[in-house]
Amino acid sequence: MPRSPEQIQQEIDAARESLGATLDELAFRTNPKRLSNEAKAKVQEFLASPPGKALIAAVGLLAAFVITRRIVRAVRD
Repeated sequence: MPRSPEQIQQEIDAARESLGATLDELAFRTNPKRLSNEAKAKVQEFLASPPGKALIAAVGLLAAFVITRRIVRAVRD
């Protein structure tokens, strides 16, 4: 059964609306500012957690060790 021109136009309009909604969703998902803010929030949340605090402490200890070692080697030489 052939479609009428009105039915074809309705299908085109529906497809256009669907495509527009999809493009809006993609623009929202790939917004660099939003992605940056989400990543920043996740990192801050992790660093505030006990494992994050332990990681900060470990990095601080490692940095202190490396700096102390370089100072001692410089004094010896």
